[in-house]
Order: sequence, then C-alpha cells, then structure tokens
Amino acid sequence: MMAPDSASFEAFYRSQNGPLFHFFRRRAGRDAAADLVHEVFARMLCADAFARLQNPRAYMFTAARNLLMERSRREACNVAMLPALDEERDAPVCAQQEWSIEAADLRRTLRRTILAMPRRTRRIFLMHRLRSQTYREISNEVGIGEQGVEYHMMRALAHCRTAVASLH
Repeated sequence: MMAPDSASFEAFYRSQNGPLFHFFRRRAGRDAAADLVHEVFARMLCADAFARLQNPRAYMFTAARNLLMERSRREACNVAMLPALDEERDAPVCAQQEWSIEAADLRRTLRRTILAMPRRTRRIFLMHRLRSQTYREISNEVGIGEQGVEYHMMRALAHCRTAVASLH
C-alpha cells in the first residue's frame, strides 16, 4: 500500500498531466513538451512540498512558467551573437586572388601565342593593338595593302581565340 502523500501525488499527476502537456506543447512544441512535463513533476516531487501546498495546480503552472524562462535563458546563452550587417563594410568580396591568377595565365598564354605567330603577322598585330595604328598607317609603314593588313589581323586574332579557348 502507498503512503498517503504518494497516492495523492499520483492522483494529482494523472489529473494534471494532460493540461500541463498542452500548456508546454503550445509554448515549446510537441517534441519538448513531454520532457518539460516530466521535469516539472520531478521538481515538485523533489521539493517534497506537495503535501504542504494549498493549491498544487497553481504551484505546478508557476513551476512550468519558471522552467520555460530558464530554458529560454539557456538557449539565449547558447545562440551565437552575430553583429549587425554593415552593407558597406561587409559587402561580398570579389575573388581578387582567383582573378589575378586567371589574368596571369591569360597573359602568359597570349604572350606565347603572339611570339609563335609568323613575324609579319606578329608585327602587324602589335602595331594595331599596342600602338593603336590604323590599317592604312600600318599598310603604308609595312608596304602592303590594307587588305593584306586585314588578312594578317584576322590570322592573329584567330590564333589568340584558339589559345584563349584552350584555357577553358
């Protein structure tokens, strides 16, 4: 036979388990509700105050609210504090290092390609691209017609396109 306090606590547990579960389910979610109910009843039993309480239901719900506050404080401490986003300071950074490596690769490839071109084609290409000379100026200096300059430029650009395509 159970002691009178145990029997009355068991009856109280059976009658208040459902309402306390619904209280926690609304505030903490279904997954946490059962554990929180168990925690409240365990605290009441460990406090050994059940027999002295005039209103155990009020005590139980006060303990339940206190438990939720403790839980909330614990979770707040466990959350990583993130500083506010400063759009000017924290803007996404471009991949500068990657871009500079790709640019260096492209320069090396184009340099090798230009050096591998036939002498006259290379000379015409560099006159047009580096000195910004027109086809007419190049044709007068080299001694070929403008169509010849255009031919050499198309050849040079085809070599460059092929070299760049091989990078990808």
